[in-house]
Amino acid sequence: MNISTELYQQTILEYNRNPRNFRLIPDATHQAHGLNPLCGDDYTIYMKIGADDVITDASFQENGCAISKASASIMTMELVGKTKDQAHAMFTEFQNMTKGEASGNCDHCGSGKLCVFSGVWKYPERVKCAILAWHAMQSALNGNETACTE
Repeated sequence: MNISTELYQQTILEYNRNPRNFRLIPDATHQAHGLNPLCGDDYTIYMKIGADDVITDASFQENGCAISKASASIMTMELVGKTKDQAHAMFTEFQNMTKGEASGNCDHCGSGKLCVFSGVWKYPERVKCAILAWHAMQSALNGNETACTE
């Protein structure tokens, strides 16, 4: 097992056992429900966005696999302090990375934790797990209430 694979597994397990921001934001300004009907992953993403378009809080509630939970957890951590435009850019970069279309540069990953998902493209059935919360976030930012991976 190489270091990248080991780091991926350790990170997924850690965030699955101890998800960050796993809660409701009662006064969320943006929220969307995301569903992957093939595997049953089911997420609601909540965000609080100020008048300056900066995300001041982000959270999720879910029922899903370890990969989707870890992805949602790390995503919500990375979103806080970002503008809506920066969040849209993060979505595009994360989606490209999980599809194996990224340049290999993880500068967009903020703390670098999201880079552990850079190899998920090798497992096409897991890409939708990693990206579901991101689709829900994107839908919430666009004013839509639902997102689906299909």
